[in-house]
Amino acid sequence: MPATGTTDVVLPPAPPPIVTRRCENCGAPLQGEHCHVCGQPTKGLVRHFSSILGDFFDTVFNIDSRVLRTVGPLLIRPGFLSLEYFAGRRVRYVTPMRLFLFLSLVAFFAVHGSMDTEEPEGAVPAATGTDISRATTPAQVREISEPVLAELDEARQEAARVPGATVGIDIARKKIQAQAKRQIAYLEAVDKARAEGKPLPKAPADENENWNVSFGDKPWDPKTNPIAVTWWPQSVNDALNRRMAHARDVLKANNSQKTVVDAFFDVLPQTLLVLMPIFALMLKVAYWFKRRLYMEHLIVALHSHSFIALAVIMVVLLTWLQDWLTAAPGFWHGLLAWAKGLTIAWIPLYLLLMQKRVYGQGWPMTLAKYAVLGLCYTVLMSFAMVAAVLIGLLTL
Repeated sequence: MPATGTTDVVLPPAPPPIVTRRCENCGAPLQGEHCHVCGQPTKGLVRHFSSILGDFFDTVFNIDSRVLRTVGPLLIRPGFLSLEYFAGRRVRYVTPMRLFLFLSLVAFFAVHGSMDTEEPEGAVPAATGTDISRATTPAQVREISEPVLAELDEARQEAARVPGATVGIDIARKKIQAQAKRQIAYLEAVDKARAEGKPLPKAPADENENWNVSFGDKPWDPKTNPIAVTWWPQSVNDALNRRMAHARDVLKANNSQKTVVDAFFDVLPQTLLVLMPIFALMLKVAYWFKRRLYMEHLIVALHSHSFIALAVIMVVLLTWLQDWLTAAPGFWHGLLAWAKGLTIAWIPLYLLLMQKRVYGQGWPMTLAKYAVLGLCYTVLMSFAMVAAVLIGLLTL
């Protein structure tokens, strides 16, 4: 007979076995999305394409809260991002190289788009070498060249806010001045020869109208006076002469400063990228006794150039707003002009404060090194911009 008053004991269900994820490469237990032993990520390419596409856009654009935490200090807090990076607080900000590349490309396209070098309909062509050569009096030469020079001066004022951006315009301006001066001298010599009954002088050579290059004591010519550097291979000399001849033909066919400006902007990003490590080396020499690693100076260079690119973007945006929203002078036109001027004035002051806060020297030494570094880098930048124009022309 069964006992009374007894109850069945219900045992709780056994917990499911703990499944430990292991690295597919080395078999170590995983504690995240990357193996802490071999470093292999858990995500490979064998998965849905939409997931891969999302990772790609996240890697390339990296648009998250880090952007907001980076752009603000970059604009208004000199040296803050560099000091944060040196202190080890890096993950909350956009990396210096990615920041520099992104802002530089945006600034490059903004400046290039804002420089209108197209010839407006009905306007005098920008580089009127043919028209100048057809002028029969000095007054006609001035009538042709002076409006062109005035247009170039106006374009130079618009581009003066960007360091080095006026190089191509200056070259076009000097070319037109040389053409006008040469034609006036020729016309005056013709008048003098006619008055004295002497043979008329020879007209200026057409080959020099758009291409003033000399090798040795004579004008360069790919056949009669080519470049021939003795310590270069002959194949290099031949290739250089072919590229120069091609550039000369392009300039003659496109008689405009737009060709020079486009050639300049084609190689500008590469030029700035080459100047970056050189500027970091200059910082290393200037602060040799600070015992900082070269990479620390490179971080400072990346952040300083990123700020310059951001300031240039702001100046271009303010200029666009001034042109689009305020057609006539007024309150908003003046306000945007003040904002643009303050932004430009903030650039050298920002760089000075950044140098002072990052390296922590007294004001006398900081000002002295700032002046020397600024002068040296300006000279270096000028040579680099001229080289960029020449390289751009030779790669047309």
